[in-house]
Amino acid sequence: MRDEGAGANNFVSSPDFSTLGIAESFLRALDRARFLQPTPVQAGAIPHLLAGRDLLGIAQTGTGKTAAFALPMLQQLSAATMRPGRFVTRAIVLAPTRELALQIEEQFRRLAGDQPFRVVAILGGVSRFVQVQRMRAGADIVVGTPGRVCDLMSTDELRLNQVSHFVLDEGDRMLDLGFIRDIRRIVAALPAPRQSALFSATMPAKVA
Repeated sequence: MRDEGAGANNFVSSPDFSTLGIAESFLRALDRARFLQPTPVQAGAIPHLLAGRDLLGIAQTGTGKTAAFALPMLQQLSAATMRPGRFVTRAIVLAPTRELALQIEEQFRRLAGDQPFRVVAILGGVSRFVQVQRMRAGADIVVGTPGRVCDLMSTDELRLNQVSHFVLDEGDRMLDLGFIRDIRRIVAALPAPRQSALFSATMPAKVA
């Protein structure tokens, strides 16, 4: 699927989020967050992700792709009975920069509404100790940068053996910043039965 921005004609925007299969509790969170109408990438991605399919999305920054993968993930995790154990996460989202990871973390918190999801940011450039302490109680969702994620994996303070949802955001920037080796290590640690989504503004051969 491809989205070149608001003027793209590859998607037909849905009139509202309820027609995409979003549950009532998350519709209320969307309303409070002032998300009034799906963007093209949201209208295209959400039904496929809710159906459990893997997804490759070509979407520029600022087109609403975070909500496109966050809403289905939150809805599916809320329906599962499993709760994360010590140092375990149920879902992981990788981003190329600390700033983007923090934006994604905040978006998850907004879209979760009143539901008690544990969202933990695992980032370089800030206290490792605080992140390890937060992971002691487990996390529903980890949003992280590849280097720090690998760091906590190496000390068994982040365990990916129960991950059911994996998102790689801005894949082309990941390559530009030299994260491919870390990404391969992370993917190798994930369970085979999982849902995977990759978003990228462009599709160079290495991303493909």
